[in-house]
Amino acid sequence: MSNSIEKAIEQKLEIVLSKNTFYYKSDVFENKHEGEINSQKETLLILKNSIDTKGLRKEIINDFLSNRDNGLKSLLALTGLSEENLQRLITLVRVTNNSELSYLTLKDKWCEPVSLIGFSEWKYELIEKKLHSNSYFRECIVNLFFEGASIKFLAQMLPTFELKKLGISKLKFDIEALIDTLVRYKNKGSHAGKAENNPEILISEILNSLNLTFEKGDLSELVHNAFSTKRTMDFIVPNKLFPRVIIESSYLMTTSSNQGDKSKAEIQVGELLKQHYPKAKFIGFIDGIGWFVRQRDLRRMIRAYDEVFTFHPEELARFKQLLIEETV
Repeated sequence: MSNSIEKAIEQKLEIVLSKNTFYYKSDVFENKHEGEINSQKETLLILKNSIDTKGLRKEIINDFLSNRDNGLKSLLALTGLSEENLQRLITLVRVTNNSELSYLTLKDKWCEPVSLIGFSEWKYELIEKKLHSNSYFRECIVNLFFEGASIKFLAQMLPTFELKKLGISKLKFDIEALIDTLVRYKNKGSHAGKAENNPEILISEILNSLNLTFEKGDLSELVHNAFSTKRTMDFIVPNKLFPRVIIESSYLMTTSSNQGDKSKAEIQVGELLKQHYPKAKFIGFIDGIGWFVRQRDLRRMIRAYDEVFTFHPEELARFKQLLIEETV
């Protein structure tokens, strides 16, 4: 590298370091956002005063949600439930037919029958609108916050980390419950990212139970012939040199803007595998409510694979049988 190029790089580095603003701050945005935070805080103080005076009753929460424009957002802040996870919870109510949950949520009063294929999730703004326009749906929300944690079906479906956010003690402004909200908020990212919370462990357990060897990483033919589009494989059975089954896993409980890109990339990988490893079976584990509610991307994603599975017990059994057939 010539001295002139090196000098130019040093000058640019000096600019970024010496003129760094460290944190971007827009006074207009900060003032607006601070106003929204203060509004929610004051709204919750009003709710707390009502509960302290009259006791915690469903009618108080119902009126609170009905009469306060920011009532739902304030209630979510109190319990630690995110807007997106509220969307997922409403989706769960709409697409499942558990009798106890349907009874609690008055589902037949506000929910039209839905089809799993082509299902469209309600956006948060629509949930807020229905909350104010439909008293039965508002009662559904109130009942979920009061009694959701006691429903066996929700206890089976929701991670305990999320189920605890529906505890009635949070609505009482119980100090211990508020501390619980703070701690859960602080640990949300690390909880989701823990390796032991990854359902890929179930795949490993099945492979080990069948005494099948497997590797993870890059396949040599893809590295040599399609380095820019190849990807690291989650499971390669029995090894990278002679792969017979190649497994990719994607379990999403939330949605993200890159799901479309991920599905396109996976289709490319599937085509490369057919070209360079035609004897290998390409398997996709595609599961989670995050894929359920993004069916356009899901349709693209499943095109990449020879077979798709979920982590449902029946699907795991079917996957085990496929491994036996493909590796004997």
